[in-house]
Amino acid sequence: MKGLNMADSLNAKSPVVLLVDDEPDILELLELTLCKMGLAVETASNVNEALKKLASRSYDLCLTDMRLPDGDGLQVVRSITQKNLDVPVAVITAHGNMENAVTALKAGAFDYLSKPVSLDQLRALVKSSLNLSKVSPGDDQTLLGHSHAMQKVRDLIKRVARSQAPVQISGESGSGKELAARLIVQSGARHDQPFVAVNCGAIPGNLMENEFFGYKKGAFTGADKDRDGFFQAAHGGTLFLDEVADLPLPMQVKLLRAIQEKRVRKLGANSEEPVDVRIISATHHDLAERVRQGGFRQDLYYRLSVIPIQMPALRESREDIPEIAKRILDRLRGNTEVHFSNDALLALQSYSFPGNVRELENIIERALALCFDDVIEEKDLLLVPVEQNQSDNLSLTSKYPLPKFLDHVEKQALLEALEQTSFNRTSAAKLLGLTFRTMRYRMERLGIKAPGGDED
Repeated sequence: MKGLNMADSLNAKSPVVLLVDDEPDILELLELTLCKMGLAVETASNVNEALKKLASRSYDLCLTDMRLPDGDGLQVVRSITQKNLDVPVAVITAHGNMENAVTALKAGAFDYLSKPVSLDQLRALVKSSLNLSKVSPGDDQTLLGHSHAMQKVRDLIKRVARSQAPVQISGESGSGKELAARLIVQSGARHDQPFVAVNCGAIPGNLMENEFFGYKKGAFTGADKDRDGFFQAAHGGTLFLDEVADLPLPMQVKLLRAIQEKRVRKLGANSEEPVDVRIISATHHDLAERVRQGGFRQDLYYRLSVIPIQMPALRESREDIPEIAKRILDRLRGNTEVHFSNDALLALQSYSFPGNVRELENIIERALALCFDDVIEEKDLLLVPVEQNQSDNLSLTSKYPLPKFLDHVEKQALLEALEQTSFNRTSAAKLLGLTFRTMRYRMERLGIKAPGGDED
């Protein structure tokens, strides 16, 4: 089977794919599949031939086997990355060899396929890679700030957006982890596909498998119809796993298999179904430390953390605070002319912001309600003095082990929000930036009950 020749491909202006493999049977199968998709195909049987072809013309996609007679596919990947060639490259790995797949993704590969190659997965990979050329740059101005730390994050987001590699975003609560995930998607090939955000800490353990993988009618009492899970809902797009460190160990095993095999089985189903999702995860915990403590599987950690992004805390980018505060105020003030006094901006820059941007937004919303004469003064901010805030943190840190300390801080934040809203859980959840479901789950976990048992 021969693909379109060069004259045909140039005349038709079909996307051109370079296939690199030394096995004629696999080459023929891949070439036939791609030609049926209307693509032009060129082939190379070894690393040296592939590098020569990449140097002689441009391609829309390169698909290379990992094992080649004169080297391996990583050499092709690294050459494309080092020379900044504008061509997505994917690798074909041996079945079950996830170490090679992860290594290739870290080296700059767009995605990977496992042998035996699934033609459905091949078609999905090709469509995603070709969509990259249609993507306009995302609006990175939604991630505000000109500090070195924030510039570094934005630059990394632009680079990883072109890949399908899993991304693990870490950072304190309120530092913008979900925003970073959405910006990655906006600038990537899946920008027009589903984005499914899941708070892993808000799902009861006994419901996790149902929620992630779905179920068939009759699988259990109450299952009166088939239902898709998060993976099926995100098919073709992105699955964002927020607070991934909260997943129980049994669910971690099932999640790892779904990511590696790119297939899931609904509860009550007899067979698996293919799913094509990009995984982006986030947590405010130190995931590597969780691995060392035995609370998180090492193999899943390495699978999720192919590309790590660390979101800076707001106090680490103090020079950005005035810009961010003014943008938030512009959004909240409506048609009024409210503005900050210089003293108020200086006070914000001096504050430690344990809740980061989310806390800054709450402070500004409160100040809008308290200020007079369209000017937010320092007194309207009701900030806790830095010295007192630091002292409280130090005493808490020395008094509690870390897990208990974190629970204490979370419980205090929930109680303060509930007291401000007269224990209206819906209003308190909104104040904290949580969903009602998450608020209810965290109250139950921390043993917080409304006075007299009243429910809103």
